[in-house]
Amino acid sequence: MKKLANKLETCSCTIIHEDIVEKVIKQMLDTELSLQLSALFKMFSDSTRIRLLSALLISEMCVCDLAASLNMSHSAVSHQLRLLKMYNLVKARKEGKVVYYSLADDHITHILNIGLEHVQE
Repeated sequence: MKKLANKLETCSCTIIHEDIVEKVIKQMLDTELSLQLSALFKMFSDSTRIRLLSALLISEMCVCDLAASLNMSHSAVSHQLRLLKMYNLVKARKEGKVVYYSLADDHITHILNIGLEHVQE
């Protein structure tokens, strides 16, 4: 990870650039959309969920396989999968008695890959 700057540079001017402010206000996310986006990013803030998603990036898997791969209990994996499914990050497919989980769509793959690329810079 990159080192954070020790000192934050601050602006000492007191002039409001009205043209910029107006432009930003018109294009800025509204409150509801920003809350939804914030909730989505909260799903990515847990390392266990990231590990589950990264496993599903490789292959569709059932709870038993995920639990074995991540060295976790079935209960813990199921709990995290419920959350991920609630936020449309994973989907389930039933085949007989077995439920297979996979990433919900290509957006999730892109988010994971872009995040990984960013932290590896």
